[in-house]
Amino acid sequence: MLYPPRPANSRRGTLFSISQMNSKSMKGVGVIPKQKELRLIDHPEPNIAAPNEIKIRTIEVGVCGTDREICTFAYGQPPAGGDYLLLGHECLGEVIEVGSAVRNFKPGDLVVPSVRRPCHDPSCIPCREGRQDFCSTWKYTERGISQLHGFMTELFVEEDVFLTPVPKELRDVAVMAEPLTIAEKGLTQAWQVQKRLVWEHHNRDGKGRGHGLNAVVLGAGPIGLLGAMKLLIEGFRVFIYSRSPKPNFKADIAAQIGAEYMSSKETSVEDLAKHIGNIDLIYEAVGEGHLTFDVMRVLGINGVYILTGIPAEKPPIPVYADNIMRNITLKNQAIIGTVNASPQDFADAVRDLGEFKKRWPQAIGSLITARRSIEGYRELLVGKATGIKNVIEFR
Repeated sequence: MLYPPRPANSRRGTLFSISQMNSKSMKGVGVIPKQKELRLIDHPEPNIAAPNEIKIRTIEVGVCGTDREICTFAYGQPPAGGDYLLLGHECLGEVIEVGSAVRNFKPGDLVVPSVRRPCHDPSCIPCREGRQDFCSTWKYTERGISQLHGFMTELFVEEDVFLTPVPKELRDVAVMAEPLTIAEKGLTQAWQVQKRLVWEHHNRDGKGRGHGLNAVVLGAGPIGLLGAMKLLIEGFRVFIYSRSPKPNFKADIAAQIGAEYMSSKETSVEDLAKHIGNIDLIYEAVGEGHLTFDVMRVLGINGVYILTGIPAEKPPIPVYADNIMRNITLKNQAIIGTVNASPQDFADAVRDLGEFKKRWPQAIGSLITARRSIEGYRELLVGKATGIKNVIEFR
């Protein structure tokens, strides 16, 4: 899909003026950066104002590390002219009204919205092609993160092109579609890179493109466990390398899905590599530089390392730079960074959540460890981080 350049006063991303809203207000959770305050906010209820827009009732919003970091005021920018930013970018909603030009959605449909919106620059080819996840200007905006309000509120309005339909039977897990898109996009890029290995497996026998290959997932949070599930349905032999020793809840989930869980406190990086053999792919889901680069030393021949974490600024750390550089060169390795996702990644995530639910119904359901009402926002956003995926539920 081609996207025209966005004029400065564009309404793409539903940045409304007060005149474009009705007099009703609704509850939302937001930050006020100048006051370093997190609170419930009375936010004007939005109305459809363009033919391609859809009004949506929020069902659930997932809480992630990005939301918690915004609540430390490390980043997070309100819309232009505003003093607060509504949070939330992992969302499941229900369509309640559609614009006159909308053809693919109707009231009652379930949807998940994407996060990033195209930049204004007419020369940014990725944004004009609908691939703002590769925006070349870094002037994109993001719902609930930068310059656009998020979904942690009762209602929102969005353009149809930024929504992905969800089958009714996935209502209980679809809020995890957005974090799963990280693995979807990362693995898509890995397969594109591995086309260099023309003799590699291509799922000709139906066992998955990863059949016969070894993958390591760093971290057993929601990004890591969802990534492990994705790698498993692609046929990989999967190992999860995380901090906490067994027994623990996350290791139990790993066992349920058929991944081997190993603790970094009990198993060194060298012993990890000896146990596995050639490591064909590493999926980083910890956002921690020391472990990330330590494990990079044992990436195998022709291997791919997918980086997803965005660590906070910290003092320099020692790394085995010469060893890593030598391996990257001599072993024909590729290092990929991935952020945000395409419309296809969202569609793939919804599809794969359905597959996860068929294969591991208990495990995928167990990833959501707490659901709270909007009044419980503070516990989830600034309290001690617990569980795996915590969700704010709108009734």
